[in-house]
Formats: sequence, structure tokens, C-alpha cells
Amino acid sequence: MDWITGIQNAINYIEEHLTEDIDYNEAAKEAACSSFYFQRIFGVLCGISLGDYIRSRRLTLAGNELRTSDDKVIDVAMKYGYDSPESFTRAFSRFHGITPSEAKKDGSKLNSFSRISVKITLSGGNIMNYKIIEKKAFDIIEKVETHSVENDANAKSIPDFWTRAHLDGTVKKLLDITTDKTYIFGVCYGNLPENAKTFDYSIAAACSKDAAIPEGFRKRTIPARTWAMFECNGAMPYAIQELWHKIVSEFFPTSSYQPTCEMDIEAYSEGDMSDENYHSEIWIPVVKK
Repeated sequence: MDWITGIQNAINYIEEHLTEDIDYNEAAKEAACSSFYFQRIFGVLCGISLGDYIRSRRLTLAGNELRTSDDKVIDVAMKYGYDSPESFTRAFSRFHGITPSEAKKDGSKLNSFSRISVKITLSGGNIMNYKIIEKKAFDIIEKVETHSVENDANAKSIPDFWTRAHLDGTVKKLLDITTDKTYIFGVCYGNLPENAKTFDYSIAAACSKDAAIPEGFRKRTIPARTWAMFECNGAMPYAIQELWHKIVSEFFPTSSYQPTCEMDIEAYSEGDMSDENYHSEIWIPVVKK
């Protein structure tokens, strides 16, 4: 099964279960990856978190039913997963700009969020500078935090982690220890058990095998893997976000490689991250399809 087909199968599963309690793990199985990586890929590819997509689709369908049927507001609220008319009214009003009761009136205006269909669109050549490298196992020292996989919370918690790491001396300590001052890593661990609600993310640097481990840090060996390494040049965070989108939407659907989904690494160089020439990289372990 190819990359795009898997993601589309997962979206189809979600659409078929919008009036039920959606199991993210079952949706992810349709895409042949973990729930965590499916949510990550979905967000990068579609530009919206999975939770927001489900919520928007449910409220779109709920609005259509209120306008075209005689169903009671409470019945529609329960059908689309809301446990009270009050919570449904708050969500409905934020999305549509009117209350559910107003939606029943003739001439009411409702917002609509259409079903997503994932396709490869060829709209001109895009150059991605990348290389496939067989890399031996290497050691890192890392500061680790646990982040939520739900509701796109990590989109805020991980940048907050980096801000604190610069202010509290974590990054400086890693630069003092590292055997290779080329990069500071952001390591996202995704090889998670089913129904996992959290994942580990670390700020790290390469180190020697006998490096001392400071208090509050841990040492880890990144296993030998085949890595797809993508160059990124541009101001953060836009440049790396754009590169992630290209990797997910252009590279993996058309290449002979697929990600192992066990981890990925963002490698940040020293320098001004707001500079249009700032250099970083994305490293993804891959296998042949």
C-alpha cells in the first residue's frame, strides 16, 4: 500500500465513524503506522490537526442536519458526540457564528468544512536537497520531556521546551559536552505502544561513549539506520515547517523509501534562526518500500 492510499484510507475510516467515538489507533492502522505518527503526518499534510478536522466535520454535518430536518438540538448534539446541549451550543456558535436554534431558521448562514481528499498534485518542480546515508550507531546526551499526543498540544509545548532550554542553560551545557558542535538535535521518539497518550521529545547533542552525564540528563544510543537527510535553509520556524510538508507530500509518496516511524531528528546549527540563510536539517530513518 502506498503512502497516499494509506492516509486516504484513514480519512475514509474517520468519515465513516463521525457519529461514533473515533478510535485513533484504528484510523492509524488504515494508514499502516502508529496513532502518533498518523496524527503528525496528518497535521503536516493537511495543515490542520486531526482533532480539529474531526470537530469541524462534525459541526458541519450537525449544521446541515439542523437546517434540513426537524431533529431536536439535543438529539443532534448527542449524535455528534456532545454530552450536553450547552457544550454543543458553545462549539457550534464558535464554528458557525450562530446558535443551533438560529440555524433552524430560514435564511440562516452556516460555515462548511469539506471532507479532505488526499492527492498528489504536480504543480511544477520543487528541489529538495537530500541524501540517503547508512549511519552507524551514535551516542547522544539529552534532556527529555514528555509531551501529549492529543489535541495538537505539542505544537505549543515543544517550542516552550526549547525556549526554557535556552534560558536555563540546557543548550549551553550540551554544547560544552558535545564532541560535534555542528548541531543541537531535537529528537522526537515515535515508536509508541497502542493507545499511548504521550511521547518523549529531547533536546540533545552527540557525545563520546565515556561522556559524563549531567544531573537531569540521560545518555542514549541512536541505533544504526539508513537515514534520509534533508537540508533546510531559511528562517525558523517557517522554513522547517515548509520542508516537512514537502517531505510528507512529495518525497515519500513518490520515492522508493518509507519512514520507519520510530523517531526523527531535527538538527539545528548555531546562528541566527531568523536569518533567511539559517541552516538546519531533518533526519528520518527509512527502509526500502
